[in-house]
Amino acid sequence: MKLGCIADDFTGATDLANNLVRSGMRVVQTIGVPDAPLEADVDAVVVALKSRTIPAAEAVSQSLDALKWLQAQGAQQIYFKYCSTFDSTPEGNIGPVTEALMEALKTDFTIANPAFPDNGRTVFKGYLFVGNVLLHESGMQNHPLTPMTDANLVRVMQVQTKRKVGLIDYKTVAQGAAAIRERIAGLRADGVGVAVVDAISNDDLLRLCPALKDMPLITAGSGLAIGLPVNFGLSPSQQASQLPAASGLKAVVSGSCSVTTNAQVAYFKASGRPAMALNPAALTHGQSDAVVQQVLAWAEPLLKDGPVLVHTTAELEAVKAVQAQLGVAEAGALVEHALAAVARGLVGFGVRQMVVAGGETSGACVQALGIAQLQIGPQIDPGVPWCYAPNGDGKGVHITLKSGNFGTEDFFIKAFPVLA
Repeated sequence: MKLGCIADDFTGATDLANNLVRSGMRVVQTIGVPDAPLEADVDAVVVALKSRTIPAAEAVSQSLDALKWLQAQGAQQIYFKYCSTFDSTPEGNIGPVTEALMEALKTDFTIANPAFPDNGRTVFKGYLFVGNVLLHESGMQNHPLTPMTDANLVRVMQVQTKRKVGLIDYKTVAQGAAAIRERIAGLRADGVGVAVVDAISNDDLLRLCPALKDMPLITAGSGLAIGLPVNFGLSPSQQASQLPAASGLKAVVSGSCSVTTNAQVAYFKASGRPAMALNPAALTHGQSDAVVQQVLAWAEPLLKDGPVLVHTTAELEAVKAVQAQLGVAEAGALVEHALAAVARGLVGFGVRQMVVAGGETSGACVQALGIAQLQIGPQIDPGVPWCYAPNGDGKGVHITLKSGNFGTEDFFIKAFPVLA
């Protein structure tokens, strides 16, 4: 194995795996840390954790377990992958996990680069932009679990780590690998342990990657992955993304309340396709199982006519009301559990092609379906591939795990023809 990757959520893991596959790596994604040695002959493994919003100590422990397993498989370089919107809180988990991995790998320096230009995530003078606006003006300031209120990544990262945080700015990146290496040497001499790196285009990422060739640990979003395979002598190949033929019924399960996903839900509804909203308030007072059965009873007769959509409410006030009643973590877990039960029921009806939207929702659904490994297939939109989960009986599930902030407005509709 050339590259060992640790992702802090399941959609981010497939996002990273997608970019590696498109750049020529043979990739397997595991759900959690495997309990046995790797059997597949691949160039990279992405270990998908559900650690983005759990307590920092737990995230560190899980990440170190993933590191130990990857090292045992012979990984030559470690890649800690987080969201391109740098989802975190003052307590972590990006900073604490980064520090723990650095200590375990005995390295005094790494970079932080969430840029993903293909999806409008760019870093300029250390500030993270989403499209044409700063991070804290993009809607991420209202994220129910990780509200991002500061676009300055140097400041954000400095709060989360004891190590000194610096910047490799766009002027240095534009000069190429030699200039970047020189800047890294200067930062290390000044006692900097983590450097945020500017990138406003894919060309910037491609200029950055050669400078990272001998770095034990890289921390980044998935965008940086487009330039790493060449460091190992690999080039793009169509064979890397081939999946078994798809069959079965189709469905969409969405737990994201992001601006992007809300627009995708609205587009699906406007097209005249069947959709049902699951209000978090209806799940309280022990009513969750009854609500799930109601949703499944609605969906079953409609599946034969095409994809159905089950989604959480887009109303921010409704979400806040349940959070106020139960607490943020408990409210989120309640919704995840219900949507995971819906996903399991849909597969029971014969759904074999499923789109899941939202990082936390994807993690819950994958675990509920008992998926242990994913084969990465063709890209639907930047950062979002179809995957295949074998189950041993020849009736595997084709599934795509979409980050809440990714995909075009018509994503829920256009995803299925890609498999055909």
